[in-house]
Amino acid sequence: MENKYFYTTEVEWTGERHGDLRAPVLPDMQVDAPPEFKGHEGVWTPEHLFVAAVNSCFMTTFLAIAENSKLDFVSFKADAKGKLEKVDGQGLIMSEVVLRPKLLISHARDAERA
Repeated sequence: MENKYFYTTEVEWTGERHGDLRAPVLPDMQVDAPPEFKGHEGVWTPEHLFVAAVNSCFMTTFLAIAENSKLDFVSFKADAKGKLEKVDGQGLIMSEVVLRPKLLISHARDAERA
């Protein structure tokens, strides 16, 4: 098996700073710039998608590790907050993503392992 994977997306501008984001066999989603960059409230932004990618990667990695190590748990949830800031000489960068996972385990004996 080859260790290369490709993921395809397409975005189409639909006016102002709006766009339709598509990928094969996935539901379409509207994207926009954040309100602080002349976008609109209530629409996914590249910044939200970046933080969501980090958060969902963390979750799926945790799930794989838990499965491989036979960790029995009841629930998993993680909040994520990304910080976009202007850095001299570099422009705007996503400088930090803080993850706050919440894990409910089935047995107290698994606390240290979890």
